[in-house]
Amino acid sequence: MTTTPSRQPAVFIGHGVPLNALEDNQWTRQWAALGAALPERPRAVLAVSAHWYIGATAVTTMAHPRTIHDFYGFPRELNEFDYPAAGAPELASEVAEVVRPTWVGEDRDSWGLDHGTWSVLAHVFPDADVPVAQLSVDASKPADYHFDLGTRLSALRDSGVLILASGNVVHNLAAVDPSLGDSGTDWAHRFDDHARALLTDRPEDAVSLLDHPDAGLAVPSADHFLPLLYTAGMAAGSGEKLDAFSEGYAWGSVSMTSYRSAA
Repeated sequence: MTTTPSRQPAVFIGHGVPLNALEDNQWTRQWAALGAALPERPRAVLAVSAHWYIGATAVTTMAHPRTIHDFYGFPRELNEFDYPAAGAPELASEVAEVVRPTWVGEDRDSWGLDHGTWSVLAHVFPDADVPVAQLSVDASKPADYHFDLGTRLSALRDSGVLILASGNVVHNLAAVDPSLGDSGTDWAHRFDDHARALLTDRPEDAVSLLDHPDAGLAVPSADHFLPLLYTAGMAAGSGEKLDAFSEGYAWGSVSMTSYRSAA
C-alpha cells in the first residue's frame, strides 16, 4: 500500500558564520530541534543557499556532491569538515516541471554543497542520511522573480521534499563589530523586527521589505536576503503564514532569525 508523504514545511535558516557547523549554541540547537520535529523524514532536501549566487537558475545533479569550503580564516577542523550526503539528481526534472516555463539549468560537476547548506544540515540531519540538491540564486533577476519561484517550488513539499532556504535577513559584513557579541544594532533591530511582523502576518508582501528605510544597511547586497523570498513565496502561495524561531544577532549586523511555515 502506497502512503501519501506528509507535507514538508517551508523553511528559512539564518545561518551566520561557517563555524556554526561545529558549534553547540542557541541557534544550532534550534536547527537540530527543527529536524527532530519534521512530520516525517523527507525523501530529499532542495537547498537554496546565499552562497551559490550566480547569473543563472540551476540545480545540482551530481550523485555525490562535494563539500565546498567557501571561506578562509577559520580553524583547520572546519576546513576539513565533510558532509557526505548523497545527491538528489532526480530533483532536477521535478524542479524544471513545477517552475515551467522558467528555464533551470543542470549543474553536473561545478558546484556541490556550500557552507550555507552543510553548516545547517550538519545539525538538522547530522547523519547526512537525506539526499541533497542545491538550487542557485540567480543574481541577474529581480526580487519578484525569486518570490514567484518559491511559490511554484512549493508543490514539491507535497511529495516529501524539504525546501530549505539559507541566508540572513540582516547581513552587513562591513558593519560587523565583534564587541557587540550577540546583540544587534538599532537599525538591525528595526529591519529584523519589521520583517518578523510582516512575515508572520503577510508573507505575500515580503518583497516590500526592500522598501524599508533601513534596507540599505540591512541588505547592502541581495545574496543573503533573496533566499528568504523563496520561503515567503512558498508560504504565501499555499495560504500559510510563517513562524519565527532561532532569533538573535551576531556581531551587531547579522540577524540569526529563522522562519518556518506555521504548524
